[in-house]
Amino acid sequence: MRNHASYRAFLVHRLSGLGLALFLPIHLIVLGLAVEASALDGFLRWSELPLVKAAETILVVLLALHMFGGLRLLAIELLPWSDRQKNWIGWAAAASLAVGAGFVIRTFA
Repeated sequence: MRNHASYRAFLVHRLSGLGLALFLPIHLIVLGLAVEASALDGFLRWSELPLVKAAETILVVLLALHMFGGLRLLAIELLPWSDRQKNWIGWAAAASLAVGAGFVIRTFA
């Protein structure tokens, strides 16, 4: 049962949500730094490092995965069941990766 595409989609949705939940406190701390300009400037310089950019890209992909996974869950709950729902998992994953690729192109171009 755990080898089924729906289970993997469920797992990705939960793990992406966990990753986003772990990111949220860091985001709020950075917003707090905006009050003091020198602290924010230091953080912005740090955020230009390639490893930070890579982590930012992963975060965008996690957000897209979580969003499209949530839309898939809404479709499962609100629409009649069909065999095409397995295809929706693939489309959700593809759309998430496309969002991440777009972010990478925009960031590094």
